[in-house]
Amino acid sequence: MDFLRPASWEEALAAKAEHPTAVPIAGGTDIMVEINFDHRRPEHLLDLNRIGELRAWQVGEKTVQLGASVPYAHIMEYLRSELPGLALASHTVASPQIRNRGGVGGNLGTASPAGDAHPALLAADCDVEVESVRGSRLIPIDEFYTGVKRNALAEDELIKSVHIKKADGPQQYSKVGTRNAMVIAVCAFGLALHPETRTVRTGIGSAAPTPIRAKAAEEFLNAALEEGGFWESRKIITPSIAKQFAALASGAANPIDDVRGTASYRRHAVGIMARRTLGWTWESHRGNGRDTEGVASCA
Repeated sequence: MDFLRPASWEEALAAKAEHPTAVPIAGGTDIMVEINFDHRRPEHLLDLNRIGELRAWQVGEKTVQLGASVPYAHIMEYLRSELPGLALASHTVASPQIRNRGGVGGNLGTASPAGDAHPALLAADCDVEVESVRGSRLIPIDEFYTGVKRNALAEDELIKSVHIKKADGPQQYSKVGTRNAMVIAVCAFGLALHPETRTVRTGIGSAAPTPIRAKAAEEFLNAALEEGGFWESRKIITPSIAKQFAALASGAANPIDDVRGTASYRRHAVGIMARRTLGWTWESHRGNGRDTEGVASCA
């Protein structure tokens, strides 16, 4: 196994063009596990740790440009107001050591349906900036996941940053796990209110072959909130609306049975998390806040 260690982004792109099968490594929290268990043996590892721009972020008027290697710990500490859903998801990632190493780019590159960042990214809405020696492009998050642990990257492309819409309303994230730390999600759910556009977006993790949105649930809730005048009045969402939203979210899941949970349990849990996160975010919206508390991680 050859270890490639470029000193700049341009050198990294050139190395990836020369060795398209090279596996990028930054935090290394996924790839090193696969290598240590001999599940994967790439010919080349492409170390991105010397490239400082991947660990930087920029807060704009409407979006946050988040470098692919910005550690979860930094998102929690510095971007809680702008990216509350992703900050909550970051809290559930493994251990403090891994939160100081791992970043969103690794989650996106691995594209595991159980990746903790995915539901929050789907709910917030974002574009993934990828680049090669041929140029750069933005991939909408809804088009990024193409299959089980597969994404829309070309062979010679690397993830540079993620352009995430700044929160204009409350966001929440909930994760079910067999314990409170160092655990892969049995299932996870992210929800974001977007009052400026009067829309709601969701994200579901570890309950389908890829991270997905509960689009039917979103469409139902968007219509119910608009028709009922909820955005203007900020009145309490009725139990019947919350129940139907939860049922549609549960129906969006397409899970499997595995050692961490059954398919039926995952569907049930997604519905419960959908109802709870809706309640938390709407209560915060009624109080004109952007709640960053209330993350659930439970058995």
